[in-house]
Amino acid sequence: MDKPNNNNNETVESTSNQPPRADSTGDDGSSFFAGSLPADVVKRVNALRNLQVEHHKIEANFFEEVHALECRFLDKYQDLYSKRSTIIKGTYEPTEAEAKCEFDGDDEPKNDEPAEKTVGIPEFWLQVFKNSDIISDLIKEHDEDVLKHLIDVRITMQNEENYRGFTIEFEFTSNEFFTNSILTKQYELRTGPDEQDPLSYEGPEIVKSKGCEIQWNKGKNVTVKMVKKRQKHKNRGTIRVVTKEVQTDSFFNFFSPPTGREKSNEWKWKHGFFLF
Repeated sequence: MDKPNNNNNETVESTSNQPPRADSTGDDGSSFFAGSLPADVVKRVNALRNLQVEHHKIEANFFEEVHALECRFLDKYQDLYSKRSTIIKGTYEPTEAEAKCEFDGDDEPKNDEPAEKTVGIPEFWLQVFKNSDIISDLIKEHDEDVLKHLIDVRITMQNEENYRGFTIEFEFTSNEFFTNSILTKQYELRTGPDEQDPLSYEGPEIVKSKGCEIQWNKGKNVTVKMVKKRQKHKNRGTIRVVTKEVQTDSFFNFFSPPTGREKSNEWKWKHGFFLF
């Protein structure tokens, strides 16, 4: 029996008149509709991609102005932050008028006087952190006694032509854990697109951070723990127990950032400390 004719010659002839196909490179370097678009359509798509890059450049300028605006308004906030700090530390006592909140009419102060007079607002920042969606997961039980000594959190912002960023300062009272009175973490921002991958731009990005060295007192470092391991001598066969220091989860690992880019959620820290 003869095999049916597949009309291969007709198939070749029918496609030979189609315009050539071309590829357009996607955002991640992979092929965008690889081989599925005619060359003239790919040219139009690439033109749109170039327009998107120009859009990102304008957007970057917007974010640069937003950062500059934040820097200017930070100065306006400073008097409020300074007064907040003095109330928390107990160096300033609010007046009756300052202490009256019309919007919290249900919160009646207790009349019973404590045995000892309370100074300021004890453990204020510890409670703020524990109630923060951004920070609470970082705090471990062994961190809490250290954070009870935290009395102020401040931010400074940098807006130079070749450098934009912000620094967070944590002030502590004298304590048994470390000798530093202030711990810092600095962030460098990139407000514009990455030149190597401009279409991936999603706004300002933390590109670098720098923590500080915590001067821990002996035996008080909450970022490490001691573990015991059994080791067998490979020749003698004897067993010995060795004690080894290993890293453990802690809020204070925040000051020893990993190399490379920061986690995206750290961008939220700039505002997170002042929402309580």
